[in-house]
Amino acid sequence: MEQFGQDYARLCEAAGAVPQEAVLRSLRELEGARGHLDLTAQSLSLQTCSALGRLLPGAAPFAALALGDCGLSEEGVRLLLHGLCLNTTVKSLDLKGNNLRTVGAEALGKLLKQNKSIRSLTLEWNSLGLWEEGFSFFCQGLRANNFLQRLDLRNNQINHQGAGELAMALTQNTSLQELDLRWNNIGLLGGRALLNCLHSNKTLKKLELAGNNVPGDILKAVEQALDHNQDREAILSEAQNQMNILNKEVLSLKDEKSKQFLDFVNTVDKQKEERARSEKMSAARISQLQEALDEQYFILNSLKTKLQMTEAALALSEQKVHNLGELLNAMKQEQNSMAECHFRELQQQKQESADRESRLLHDLSAASEKNLLLRNQVDELERKCKVQQEQLFQVKQDLTNTTAELKLRAVEAEERLEIEKRRFKQSLEDVESLRVREVDCVTQHMEASERSLHNRIQRLEAIRISLEEELSQVKAAALTERGQAEEELMKVRSQARLEEQQRLEHLEEKLRLMTESRDEAQNCCLKQKEMVAEAQAKARQLSLYADGLKRRLDELQQDLDSKEEEKVTEINKVKVELQEQIGHLEAERTAQDGLREKIAALERQLKALSSNHREALLDKEGEISLLLEKLRMKEAEISRMREEEAHRASFLQNAIMAYVQGSPLGTNSSRK
Repeated sequence: MEQFGQDYARLCEAAGAVPQEAVLRSLRELEGARGHLDLTAQSLSLQTCSALGRLLPGAAPFAALALGDCGLSEEGVRLLLHGLCLNTTVKSLDLKGNNLRTVGAEALGKLLKQNKSIRSLTLEWNSLGLWEEGFSFFCQGLRANNFLQRLDLRNNQINHQGAGELAMALTQNTSLQELDLRWNNIGLLGGRALLNCLHSNKTLKKLELAGNNVPGDILKAVEQALDHNQDREAILSEAQNQMNILNKEVLSLKDEKSKQFLDFVNTVDKQKEERARSEKMSAARISQLQEALDEQYFILNSLKTKLQMTEAALALSEQKVHNLGELLNAMKQEQNSMAECHFRELQQQKQESADRESRLLHDLSAASEKNLLLRNQVDELERKCKVQQEQLFQVKQDLTNTTAELKLRAVEAEERLEIEKRRFKQSLEDVESLRVREVDCVTQHMEASERSLHNRIQRLEAIRISLEEELSQVKAAALTERGQAEEELMKVRSQARLEEQQRLEHLEEKLRLMTESRDEAQNCCLKQKEMVAEAQAKARQLSLYADGLKRRLDELQQDLDSKEEEKVTEINKVKVELQEQIGHLEAERTAQDGLREKIAALERQLKALSSNHREALLDKEGEISLLLEKLRMKEAEISRMREEEAHRASFLQNAIMAYVQGSPLGTNSSRK
C-alpha cells in the first residue's frame, strides 16, 4: 500500500500537480492486502484521476473502490474507467451521484466489455437514461459482459426505450443476478419489455421496479418469472450435487474393486512363488536322498542283521501311507463341498439380480403410469380452458345480438316518431283529446322499452358475475393441481433416493460377504499348504526308514508325484473358479452401472415433465389474465352503451316535449 501511495505521488509530481492529501490519507487507512479504498465525497482533480488511471491496470492493493459524489468530470471518468479495464483485483465499483453523461456511459460500456473482475457496479443518481446514445453503448457492454453479478441503476431517469435496450442486453447476459431499477420512468412498455426478456434470461434472481409506474399485474408476472429462475437454479444445483455424490461413490467402488483384484493377483503370485520354491526344495532333497542311497548301497551287507527291524518299520510306514491317502480323500471331499457352496452362492446371486431387474421394471412401469396421470390432468385443464373460451364466445354473441336488437328498436322508435309526427300533422285540426292519448301511448311504450333494456342489462351483469366466479374457481383448481403435482414430484424423488440408498447398502453387504468368502478360501489354501508340508515331512521320514529298499522308495516317489499332480490340478480348478467369480462380479458391476444410468434418465424425464408442467401453468395464467382484460373491456362497452341509450332516450323525450310545446294546439291551450 505504501508503494501504491508513493507511485501516486510520483505521477502527480511528474504531471506538475500536487498530490491530494485526502487521497493519500485514504490510501494510508487501507487495512490488509485487499482493502476498501473509500474516496466518497472527495473532489478529485483531473491529474489525480489520470494518476489513478495509470496505476489501476493489473493488480491493485484493494478489492473495492468507492467514488460516489466525487463530482468527476467527463475526462476524469474516462481516465479512471480506462485504467480499470485491465484491472484484475477490484470486485466492487461505486460511482453514484457523479452525473455521468455520454462519454461516461461509453466508458462504462467499454469497461463492461473488457473487465473480467468486477462483480458489483453501483450507478445511482447519474441520469444515464437522458443520454440515449451513451446508454445504448452501456447496454452493449452489459450484453457482452459475463462476469457482473449486481447492477444498481436507481434514479437514472431511464424511460421505456432505455428499458427496452436494457431488456435486449439481458437476453444475452448470463451472469447478472441482481438488478435495481427503482425510481425511474420505465412505465408500462418498459415493464413489458423486461418481462419478455425474463423468458430467455434464466440467471436473474432479483429485479426491483418500485417507483416506475409499472402496473401490478406486470410486477406480479416479473416476480413469478424470478421465482421460476430461482427454482430452476436450485433444482440444477441439487441435481449437480447428486451427480457429484454418485460419481464419487462410483469412483470409490471402482478403486475398492481394483484394490481387491490387485490383492488377489498378488496372493496368487505369492502362491506360485511358494510352490516353485517348494518344488526346488523337494528336488534338492531328492538329489540328497539319491546320494544317501548310493552311499548306503555299499554298506548293505553290514545291515542284513537289521532287516527284521526294517520290515517292521516298513509295515508302520505302509500304515502311515494309508492314513495319508485317507487324509487326501477327506481333503478332496472338502474341496468338492466348497465348490458346491460357491456354486450355490452364484445361483443365489443370479436370482437376486433377476429379482432386482424385475423390481426396477416395476418401478419404471409405475413412473410411466404417473406420467400418464399427469398428462391426463393437463388434458383436463386444457378442456376446461376450451369450455371457458366457448362460454366467452357465447357471451360475445349475446352482446352482439343485444346491440343489434337495441339498434333495431331505435330505428323502429324513429320510424314510429315519424309516423306519429304525420299523424300529429293530420290530427292537429282534430280533437285535442286524441293528441293527448297518443302522447300517453308513446310515453308508455318508451317506459316499457326502458324497463326491458334495464332488465337485459341486469341479466348481462349476472352472467358476468357468474363467469368471474367460474374463472376464480378454475384458477383455484389449477393452483391445487399444481401443488398436488409438486408434492407427487417430491414423493417420487424421496422414494428414488431411499431405493438408491437401500440398493447401495445391499451391494455393500454383498461385497463384504464376498470378501469374507475370499478370506475363507485363502485360509483353506493355507491349511492345504500346511497339510502338504506335513505330508512331505512324513515322506522324508519314510525315506529315511527305507534306506536299503530302493524299489520301495521309487514307488513312494511315484505316489508323491501323482499326489502333487492332483494338487496342481485342484489348484488350477480353484483358480478357474475364482476367475469365474471375478467375471460374475464384473458383470454385476456393469449391470449396476446400467441401472444407475436408467435411474438418471428417469430423473431427467421427471425434471423435463415438471418444467413442462410449470410452463403450461404459466401459459394458462397468462390466458386467464387476458380473459379478465377482455371482460373489463366488455364491461366498459356495456356501460358506454347504457349511457348512450339513456342519453338517446332523454334526447327523444326532450324532442317530444319540445314538439308538443311548439305545436299550435299547445299554444292555444296555453293561451286559454
